[in-house]
Amino acid sequence: MGVSCREVYAKLLYPYRHILGLWQPDIGPYGGLLNVVVDGLCIIGWRYLPPHYPRVDDPMQIKPAFRIHLTERKSAAVECMYGHRGPQSGHIQMLKDEFSTKCNQPDHHRMSGGRQEEFRAWLREEWGRTPEDISQEDWEELVLMKFIYSQYDNCLTYRRIYLPPSHPDDLIRPGLFKGNYDAHGLEIVMLSFHGKHARATKITGDPNIPAGQQTIEISLMHRIQLPVVQNLRNFNELSRIVLEVHEQVSLEQQQQEDRPGDSEGHGWQSPAQPNVGPPPEVRESGAAALEEQPVRFVLPVGVSSCDEDYPQTCRMCFYGLGLVACHGFISPQRIPGAFILFDEDHFGFIWLELKSFNLYSRVQNTFQNAEAPSPQAFEEMLQNIQSLTS
Repeated sequence: MGVSCREVYAKLLYPYRHILGLWQPDIGPYGGLLNVVVDGLCIIGWRYLPPHYPRVDDPMQIKPAFRIHLTERKSAAVECMYGHRGPQSGHIQMLKDEFSTKCNQPDHHRMSGGRQEEFRAWLREEWGRTPEDISQEDWEELVLMKFIYSQYDNCLTYRRIYLPPSHPDDLIRPGLFKGNYDAHGLEIVMLSFHGKHARATKITGDPNIPAGQQTIEISLMHRIQLPVVQNLRNFNELSRIVLEVHEQVSLEQQQQEDRPGDSEGHGWQSPAQPNVGPPPEVRESGAAALEEQPVRFVLPVGVSSCDEDYPQTCRMCFYGLGLVACHGFISPQRIPGAFILFDEDHFGFIWLELKSFNLYSRVQNTFQNAEAPSPQAFEEMLQNIQSLTS
């Protein structure tokens, strides 16, 4: 192409080196996932979207957001890849852990058939639906989502995110998972381990629980022994077991708060500490998760699930808390539930008060330039993205 390695490095790779890696767009409560990579003689920002509802085991959808390439004049040019009329000229402004993109021709994002055709195309391509097969509850949610997305057509801001650091004794390998959230569709969460606790943080969100919030917190010190299948079908039996642990955890927290000089102060929901490896009790659980024989699992009668193809065996179960809130993240509260570890690539959560079950499946894509420079940097990133929606 008549371009030397020196020119590619000096005019493309070096000026845009800080943009490589994983990012979360600032799109109201919805968030998102962007992976910026070097692809040949271009740098491309790929949007990673969950698969179509409710197929949680399907691969991620990948769509281009922007491209940076060298022109015939051997200068770097930014192109916006949104819309159906080909790439448009754009602009990128970079800071250390943040950058923004701007499309210079946002009118090209529009379709000739108007907003209605755009909405149909968006539903079909990103959600795998048509207006005719959407319930009234889903319809209101999707119309609101499309409206908010359209406000960012011309300019988007992205904030850097890191993949969670791993430790050999973690329960399973941490990382990104796709989760089924019923009327809200499939969302992306990040499972990370923090000593005695594990957390699932939303990378994409919804108006009830926005991106950046910790959707599930798991106490690795409070394992639950599930009853045999015959008794597990009885929701009251599972509820009794989980609520007994809930009372025990509440009592332990109260004792910690009353104890002078307590370093944590607020029990297991205290601010996250750098991941320096789990304590011995948790390390034993992590090793046992790989060695323990799976047992048969069924959902209790009356517990709803939009995914009937959940695994039929599980390895472990732990007490946890799930975050719920009204529309607009109003009156958030954590309610008790059961974290079900199925295998290395699947886990689930039973929300007791909601009588519902969510299944999570690992994102199998690999991401470069996404490692945190230190455990402290990862913890700071988690706190930063949570503070944006608190």
